[in-house]
This record gives sequence, C-alpha cells and structure tokens, in this order.
Amino acid sequence: MQEREPGTSLLDKRTAILVAAFCLGLFHLAAVSGVISISTMPLRLVHVAMAFSLLFALKPASKRLAGTKTDLALTGVLILAILGASLWLISRWKSIAFSGGLTTDGDYYAGLVILILVFEAARRGIGLILAIITLVFFCYPFISPYLPGILNGRGYSLERMVLFLTTDTQGVYGIPIGVAATYIIVFTIFGAMLSRFGAGDFFFEISIRLTRGLRAASAKSAVLFSTLIGMVSGSAAGNVAVTGTVTIPIMKREGYQPHQAGAIEAVASTGGQLMPPVMGAAAFIMAEIVGVPYTTVMAVAILPALLFFGSAFFVVHLQAVKSGIEPRADDQSDGRPLSRVLIQGAPFIGAFAVLLALMLSGFSPFKASLWGMAALIGLDIVRSRRIDLDLIRKIAGSIAEGSRNVITISAACAAAGVILGTLGITGLGSKIALLIDVASNGQLILALLFTMVASIILGMGLPTTAAYLILATVVAPALVKFGVPMLTAHFFVFYYGCISTITPPVALASYVAGGIAGADVNKVGWTAASYATTSFVLPFAFVFGPGLLMQGDVFGNLLAVITGFAGVGAVAAGVVGCLFSPLSAANRAVALGAGLCLLAQFWPTALVGAVLLGWLFIQQRAARQVSLKS
Repeated sequence: MQEREPGTSLLDKRTAILVAAFCLGLFHLAAVSGVISISTMPLRLVHVAMAFSLLFALKPASKRLAGTKTDLALTGVLILAILGASLWLISRWKSIAFSGGLTTDGDYYAGLVILILVFEAARRGIGLILAIITLVFFCYPFISPYLPGILNGRGYSLERMVLFLTTDTQGVYGIPIGVAATYIIVFTIFGAMLSRFGAGDFFFEISIRLTRGLRAASAKSAVLFSTLIGMVSGSAAGNVAVTGTVTIPIMKREGYQPHQAGAIEAVASTGGQLMPPVMGAAAFIMAEIVGVPYTTVMAVAILPALLFFGSAFFVVHLQAVKSGIEPRADDQSDGRPLSRVLIQGAPFIGAFAVLLALMLSGFSPFKASLWGMAALIGLDIVRSRRIDLDLIRKIAGSIAEGSRNVITISAACAAAGVILGTLGITGLGSKIALLIDVASNGQLILALLFTMVASIILGMGLPTTAAYLILATVVAPALVKFGVPMLTAHFFVFYYGCISTITPPVALASYVAGGIAGADVNKVGWTAASYATTSFVLPFAFVFGPGLLMQGDVFGNLLAVITGFAGVGAVAAGVVGCLFSPLSAANRAVALGAGLCLLAQFWPTALVGAVLLGWLFIQQRAARQVSLKS
C-alpha cells in the first residue's frame, strides 16, 4: 500500500471538486434558463465530460486504493481521457452531422475511449452490477451470430457499434443523458437548495404536529417525513440515510422492535420515489420516452402513490395496535407555535406552490424548478430581511451539492444509453418482448408475472433512475406488445423497479435501515417486503383497472379510489394479522382475500371484497365488545 496524500493535498482536492461541481451546475442552469445558447449534442458532450470528471475524482478505483498516489494518478489519467475524447467529438460533431454520418479513425478512437469510461463510470458510480449488465448488452452484437433460436442475429463490428453509440444521439448521448443534462440536474440542485435552507427540519416538524396524539405517532410521522423528503431525494437508500437517523430511534423508543422500525422507514423511503412531482427523477425520463406531457405522468402517479402511503399508514397503525403501543403523552415537537413554524417554512411552501402551479400551467419542469428556486431564495430574503455572505454560501453550496448528486445518475444514464442503443441497432428489445410473449403463451396475466420478476431482478441494487431506464428499454416493450397502453406499461415496470430496493436478497434501502436500527438486515428486508405486500399487487390492478391511474371515466375513477383504499387497508390487516384485535389465521386469510377482491377493479369482485371486509369488521367489533365487557 502506498502512502496517502498529505492533508493539504486532500484539502486542495476537495476545493477543486467543489469549484468544478459549482461550475457544472452553473453551466447547466445557464443552459436551461436560456442565458447561454448551446445545441443538443454539445450540451450532452459537455455534461458527460464534466460529470465523469467529477465522478472519477470523487470515487476511488477501489477501497484499497482510496487516498493513495496510485489512485490519484489513475484518476488524473481518466479525467484527461474523458476530457480529451469529449473535446475531440465536440470539435467534430457538426462535420459528422452535416456529412450524413461520415467519420474518421479519430472519431472511432475517441468513441472507444468514451465507451470504456462509461463502463468504468457505471462501476464506480453505481456498482459492478450495472457495469456487468451494460457490458452483457454491449457484447450481444458480437456473439449474436453464434446464439441459437430467437437470439440469433447477424452481428456488428466493434467499429460500427462504437461509432453508432458515441457519434449519434441514440447511444451514450441519447435521451437518458439528455434528461440528466436538463431536467434531473436542475431538480437535484433544487433538492439540495431545499435541504440547505432547512426544509428537512420544517418537514419533520410538520410531520410531528400532524400526527401528534395519534397511536404510532412516531411511525406515522416517519412515513410523512420520508414522503416529503423522498419526493426530491432520488434515492430510496439515500432517503433512509437522511431521514432514518431521526425517525428510527424515535420509533424504537415508542415501542417498535428494531427490525420493525427499520422496515417501516425502508418502506416509507421507497414510497417517496413514487410520489410526484419528482418520482426519483424517473418521471422526466418517462415523459420523454413515452412521449406524453410531464403533467400527465404526475396525474397518473398520484393515486398509486397515495395508495402506497395509505398502505404504509395502515400497516404502522395496525402493528401498533397488535403490539399494544398507546398514544404518547409527551410532545416531540420543538414547542414553537404553529404560526411561527409556518412562517419559518413559508419559503419552502412557496417554492413548492410555484413549482406545481407553473408545471400545471404548461411550463417545462426545469423552467418551473428554476422559478421555484427563485421563489425559495426570494422568500428566504423576505423572511430573514437580509442578504449576506451566508445566503451566498447556501446558494453556491446548493449548486455544487446538486451537481455532485447528479454525477452517479449521469453514469447510470450513459450506461442506459449503451443498452438502449444496442437494443435499437440489433432489434434485441423486440426479441426479449417476443421471449416473454412465447413464455406466457399469449396470456396477459403470465406476461405480467414474468415482467414483474424481471423488473425486480433487474432493478435490484440500482437507484431509481438507473432501474427505470433499464426496465423501460428491456421489458416494458413486452407489455406494450400485449396491448397494454404504453404509459401503463412503463409505470408497471417503474413501480417494481422502485420496490426492488426493499425486496431481498438485494434490498439496499432495507439494509441501510437495518444498519441504523441495529437490527439484522435480512430480517429488516423480509419484514419490509411483507409490509409492502400491497405494492406487489397494485401494478396488476393498474393494468386491469385504468381508474387507479385516473385514466377511466368519472365513476370508474371514484370507484378506484374507494376500492383502492379499502383494499390496501384489508391487505394490511391480513399482513399484520390485526384489525381491532389480533386476527386468527382464518381471519387473516379473509382479510387478504377481501383486499385482493377490492383491488381487482371489477365491480363483482369489489362487491365480494366489500362483503368479506364488512363481515370481518362486524365480527371483530363484536369480539372487542365481548372482551371489554369481560
């Protein structure tokens, strides 16, 4: 092992990274606001060059080499390589575009360097899993002539693949990177700005006050807090790390067992990725790929997100009833009057109000977020009545932090671009869809099951955006082939990609929560998966009941809301094993059956579910009255 660099060098490195991150964020803010005018390809080339440079500087080649001279030298080589190759393509993009795609040997070598660095960026930024998945897809054109059956293909040369993936807007510099360079980076800066200006404390205080005096108040405030923070965090595991350090100890003090507290936080943090307006940054990519307005994606996502959190509330409440946890008498808030809390939180309320109002008015998401940031800064100045150095530091720090937060997403987007480009040029995407079609023998329910399994497996270990990008390009087309509407198909795979973070064996959000709770991580993972049972059923209901996605008629949408909340409540009772009191095994089965019937989105099954749930209510209330009298 080589000697580590002196502390002053590390300080210089941190300063250089901070400045570079600030420049990256400032460049993109200027580009999306129209202050500077730049074409699509140069914008994406500059974004990849700067984001990868930051990623290589921040993420060591390995834990063993972290902080060594070897790692520093390797980092320097990688940064010079990405900058050099990107500058070459920036100087060549007009010639390539105007000549109809004529390239030179220099273009090939620059593209080859960039592709190699995409694999390395995916490995460093996301993990070995994504790098291997990307490499497997990239290798398909070279081995396809030797594969049997439907996977057989004519194959392509390395030069053809490299040039296609790096000199066109259908590979590395395709839609995913385009979204990262416009929508996502602006929202990560917005999220960082909310955090630095104190939104976390405000949201937690509001959550505590809204659940004050309720049974399981700490768990319910954890669900609310995680929802509010998770909307803009972009990572379920990251959300757990931020909110879990506050909520898990409170839940443990209230009476929840460590593994239960960890599981509740993991489920709530995962649900934050499903909640508009940001949805883990995947909402913007979904809108681009499907070809619908972003507001349409938001409208589709609202009820499923509310049902997810409704299910979480039911679970924590019923678990508290089963465990005998009573409402707490002490007040966990900071004691400030509500009016003062709201005044202190006015900048955050105003920023979200501006953001949503402008998006609903037809503004693009990144334009709306720019005005949201302006509203946040303006209202903070009005509240504090001063413009000082601290304000400047907060703004500059937010830009730098937001830029740093986007670099791993950019690595995932670049890798997804390689996958997407390979699927396009080889036709592999349609072949995978055909495989699911053949395996399901034309039965939609089987196709949905196979797609669910594939989505959970491919999504394991990946952040929200990376998971969705892979699923959207690999498995969503299979459902579209079955006649499922494109937006519904994409939302189906997105949902399962999100909940893969709490699905063992690779349940990252559960593992982070288990570490904070001091519980067995596997026990936390399986408990979280059981608490989220409803989530494994809901996407099927989306397909058969468009009302759950607010895509039916008025009556259908209203029925979906009623049966949806009743259904998730019944399933929660069956999973926890408690309603007004603990349930027998037979009654748990009745509750689960009632919930599934209500969620099936057919009025005959809804009627059966309502009868079963009504009978269970009557039976439980009668048993409770007998217990009270005795």
